[in-house]
Amino acid sequence: MTQNSNRKRIKIALQGGGSHGAFTWGVLDRLLDDPRLEIEAVVGTSAGAMNAAVLVDGLARGGPAAARRQLHAFWNGVAAIAAASPLQPSPLDRARSPGNMDFSPSWMIVNMLNKVFSPYELNPANLNPLQQLLEDTVDFARLRVGKEPALFVCATNVLTGRLRVFERREISAASVMASACLPLLFQAVEVDGEHYWDGGYCGNPPIFPLIYMGGCADVLIVQLNPINVPAVPQDVRGIIDRINTISFNSSLMREMRMIKFVTDLIDNGDLSPGHYLRLNIHTIDAEAELAELNASSKLNGDKAFLQHLHALGIAKAKEFLDAHFDAIGHRSSTDIAAKFF
Repeated sequence: MTQNSNRKRIKIALQGGGSHGAFTWGVLDRLLDDPRLEIEAVVGTSAGAMNAAVLVDGLARGGPAAARRQLHAFWNGVAAIAAASPLQPSPLDRARSPGNMDFSPSWMIVNMLNKVFSPYELNPANLNPLQQLLEDTVDFARLRVGKEPALFVCATNVLTGRLRVFERREISAASVMASACLPLLFQAVEVDGEHYWDGGYCGNPPIFPLIYMGGCADVLIVQLNPINVPAVPQDVRGIIDRINTISFNSSLMREMRMIKFVTDLIDNGDLSPGHYLRLNIHTIDAEAELAELNASSKLNGDKAFLQHLHALGIAKAKEFLDAHFDAIGHRSSTDIAAKFF
């Protein structure tokens, strides 16, 4: 992907969130359709890592149009896998919510079994059809030799608890699957002799790779995990889900505090902007809409639900571009303190 001086360059950070990654698909679809933008780098975690790998490989194949087609093919593949799965929303679920599966017998069974048996017991063969879909969609050999845009995906080392950031030249189907490995659903993924779980435990997504690489100062975060929820959860599943969203947001919120601290030092003249990158932070989210969805929806790959999230992502990206395009390259459009503190 060659640099075009007439376009605004941005870096994109993609959160994980299971099937909610279809919202990110919609956001990316709209951003790729805007000829005024050029993507300099992408970092992703979990579903964000899958979107990131598909996006960057598509750009390598044939630019924004190819990337849009490839994302569409990937998420249609997710829907096809889900259609063959026993895990389906019930008619009552479809009537009450766009994506929750509270009344799905198969969800109730899966939810119960995951509290009693590990994936090593329930799935000893470690089958995950998403890996085959990813390998069929992305040419990882070609992906690794490319340079632009930069690509990072992250995973959590099971034994050390440390964050591992895989750079573009290191990325394989295994490293992307490691980034998306929920430990109650799948066995830890081995990469280069180390075992990994979902990257969201340590960075969802990490921003520091986008800082250390230099380049443009604008980082756009596509956020899937709501920071705020409308009510205190009172059932077990709701409590567990909220614990997980708080945990998966915590690393990002800490990084935002540090970014705000450094930005204030630069603005006050206490740090030289020549030695420190002053970031412009932008965010696209659907906090109110996604806060209405619970943990069951993150495993719902029903085509209608994915299309609903895709349309929502397109709408939110359009809102962002209409309201904040002029800010890109000049200032943050997100009030970091108000959103993350």
